Amino acid sequence: MKAKNKILLVLTVLTALIGLAFNAGAQDAAAQNAAAQDDSSSMQVLVEKLRADKKLLVSENMQLSEEEAKAFWPVYTAYQDEMIAIQKRSVKMIKDYSDAYSNMTSDIAKKLLDEMISIDSSLLKLRQDYLPKFRKVLPESKVARYYQIENKIRASTNYDLAAGIPLIK
Repeated sequence: MKAKNKILLVLTVLTALIGLAFNAGAQDAAAQNAAAQDDSSSMQVLVEKLRADKKLLVSENMQLSEEEAKAFWPVYTAYQDEMIAIQKRSVKMIKDYSDAYSNMTSDIAKKLLDEMISIDSSLLKLRQDYLPKFRKVLPESKVARYYQIENKIRASTNYDLAAGIPLIK
């Protein structure tokens, strides 16, 4: 139950973070510029906190031996770094969608859809590229467990995002 509560907390904060990106399009440009510096440092602190919370969640659920942990965490960190780069693209895409929502055109919709498919492809490629790396450092059952944990987090986040993003008019 403790781990489930942590997952919910992490997902709630992730959803709020993405929601902030979606709502940013509704803010006045001058207010955005004035707050950008404060928001940037606050956002970085929040991102680092989320990374630490996720790592703790993974740690609590992986049941790694000392030797496994020593080999796993560097691969995990590299994987997360690459995943964050892809997630930044998602945040940008959602912000672009928010900015264009009121005046959606076929061209904008096509561009957004193409980017969504590209992001999905990048995430799949990342998971495929890292599978042999995780297999080198962990037994297969623990690799599967880790991919399950990532999948559950991704599924919950995607569900929350879908609920908060309106359909194109």
